[in-house]
Parts: sequence; C-alpha cells; structure tokens
Amino acid sequence: MRPFDYVEPDTLEEALEILAADPDDTLVMAGGTSLVILMKQDLVRPQRVLGLRRIAQLRAIGTAGGGLNIGALATHGALARSHAVRAHAAALGSTFAAVATVRIREQATLGGNLAHADPAQDPPVTLLALDAVAVAKSRFAERRIQLDALFVDFFETSLERGEILLRVELPPLPAGARATYKKFLPATLDDYATVSVAAVVATDANNACTHARIALGGAGPVPMRARDAERSLVGRRLDDAAIREAAALAAAATDPIDDLRGSAPYKRAMAEVWTERALREVA
Repeated sequence: MRPFDYVEPDTLEEALEILAADPDDTLVMAGGTSLVILMKQDLVRPQRVLGLRRIAQLRAIGTAGGGLNIGALATHGALARSHAVRAHAAALGSTFAAVATVRIREQATLGGNLAHADPAQDPPVTLLALDAVAVAKSRFAERRIQLDALFVDFFETSLERGEILLRVELPPLPAGARATYKKFLPATLDDYATVSVAAVVATDANNACTHARIALGGAGPVPMRARDAERSLVGRRLDDAAIREAAALAAAATDPIDDLRGSAPYKRAMAEVWTERALREVA
C-alpha cells in the first residue's frame, strides 16, 4: 500500500469542501471493507483518503411520507436490526442480514456498498425492486439518481467527481405489496451469490397483478431490473403459466460471465429457477 494522506472531517460541509479541492486524487471511504482491500492490492492509489465516519447525520434511518430514508453510513448490521427497515419491507431487513459475515455487516455501509458497484452484492438487488433512489451531493449541487441509473458497469457508477452519496430513499409500497429476496448460495453462507433475485408484487381484489418488480444480482455487469418480465405480469393472474413466462423472460435478460461460481449458461438457468421461486413466494 502506498503512502497517502488521511483526513476525517466532522461535518458534511467540511467533507464536501475537501473533496471539491482535489476530486481527482481523493477517495471517499465509508466503512472501508472494500476500499482497504483494493488499496492493499495496489489496485487504487489515492493521494488522499477522505473518511466519513464522524459525520453522524449520514447514519440516520427514518421514515418519511410512508417511505423510508437510509443514510449512506448506516451499516448492514444496523439496517438488518432496524424496526423501520423491517416495517417497510421485511425482505429488505433479510437482505442486509444476508451480507457476508457479522464482522463485515457491522463495519460495511450501505453507501460504500452502492459506490463499490459489485454486481453480485445483496442490497442493490432488493433496493432496485423497491424502486430506490440514491441522493448524492457535491459542494455545488444535490441530485437524485434512480438506482438502476447509478450502476454503469462492473465496479463503476454514475457518481460524479466531487460527489458524496448521502442517502437512499424508498417510496411507499403499493397497498398489499409482497416482497422477497432469494440468494442462491452453492458454497458457504458468507459467499457472494451465484445469482440473487428480489421480487415485489401487488394484486387487486381479482388477484390480477397491479405492480411487479423483479431484480437480479450476479446476472450481468450491473444489478439489473428484468423489465420485460415485470411487464408480462401486470394485468394477469399470477398463475403457473404467468410465473413461468416471467421467469423465462428474466433469464433471457441476463448477461452473466463465467467465473468460479459457475458458467454463464448455468447462471442464466439459475436466474430462471430462482426467479420462479421468488415469484411463487409472493404470488
């Protein structure tokens, strides 16, 4: 690891000033569970690291207008235990509880997770299915980013130089919506998923689907929404034929790579299997 300057401001305003002064050579660190590994492997070489852990306002978890706001410094462990998170969607609390190990969950943060942009991570998948919006701020402006526009490519986001991720906002769920998160783990429980699926569904009094969201992780260069699969469900009863068709469409939308967790054809097949399982659970 090469030498670098470390600064740890007390306020968000101070952090934004420091970052604006040298955005090209300053890396922002939240929990550090991913960044420190990259630095030790000499894959990133910052001249300055801007630590955010003293900025208490970025840890806030709260409700707003029937939705949920999650500060970027909230840890996965805190989110897994949060009554507000589980009241919004129990599947979201379960998603945070599925991340890595207890030790990692108590250190790693939501903001760091999203900014790292690993397509196999757990939280982005459920957050996508819940229509989450990321809020980022620079010294000059604040902007809202739909979560599926935040992820650009492997380990790459649309965050701009000088921006800090402040929070994630989740809108109210449709009445009676049901949500689930499925993580296919052929190895150990603390591993990345080979494929993961989150599904959110709502139906009317006639059991016709009025709202459908399907998101997948580990199935391409970014966490993704299966929009064709979602559209295929709306207006239909969630019977066997509808679920099978949606699962096939979700798998067709994937673009996985061959790696240690399986070949691309295997992952595509598992995307179909686990999408079908998720939809059957919430149907």
